[in-house]
Amino acid sequence: MAKLNKKVQTALNDQLNFEIASGYLYWGMAAYFETLNLPGFAHWMAAQYHEETNVHARKLYAFLNERGARAELQAIEKPPLTWDSPLAAFEAAYAHELKVTDRIYKIADLARQEGDWATVEFLDWFIAEQVEEEKQTDDVVQMLKMAGDKNVNALFVINAKLGERKFG
Repeated sequence: MAKLNKKVQTALNDQLNFEIASGYLYWGMAAYFETLNLPGFAHWMAAQYHEETNVHARKLYAFLNERGARAELQAIEKPPLTWDSPLAAFEAAYAHELKVTDRIYKIADLARQEGDWATVEFLDWFIAEQVEEEKQTDDVVQMLKMAGDKNVNALFVINAKLGERKFG
């Protein structure tokens, strides 16, 4: 197999690090929810952390290696410590997933422009994955909007539901 195009390699390495940073953001959100005594919310975010780092980042890392490129780790930014509410945290998570989707699309466009069909095919998995990522995050946003800011009973029901999320 031909070596990976340098522009595509750089974009994939940037995405690898963005996935790790995404996991770090979600782990920070898990810590925030722990401070609110919302273990189900924290569990959901911990599962999201696991998915970003142990699934998405690992896939990118492995692909870079398979294509004869080196995975280059970079510094990642410290995530926020708090959000205004559980809804605000999930709205931030949803906005972040939209940003991830946009980045994946741009890498796929670059790979097409560079004629790197192996990377285009590889990114198809990520494109489909982002549909799921956006939907599951927006589902929680919509539940929290329906519950309202002060409905403690609804918050506890949502907390229990989010605690059922499976890892991986």
